[in-house]
Amino acid sequence: MTSRSQQKRITVTLNGEAKEIPAGLTVSGLLAHLGLHERLVVVERNREIVRRGQYAEVPVNAGDTIELVHFVGGG
Repeated sequence: MTSRSQQKRITVTLNGEAKEIPAGLTVSGLLAHLGLHERLVVVERNREIVRRGQYAEVPVNAGDTIELVHFVGGG
């Protein structure tokens, strides 16, 4: 069994800040890791919008630049 400290990690730029995340995540997995609901964010990966239907297919790689835009309700 591999402990959390032994899992491979990668560094991405997330909303302008370097962040270490587990290796092997998809966009969907990244959102889950961050505790974000897929329907409440728009994801841009390396300056390209990722379609919501592709979140589970698009990998997050070391060095990627990810921008997350959160929708907030109110009025």
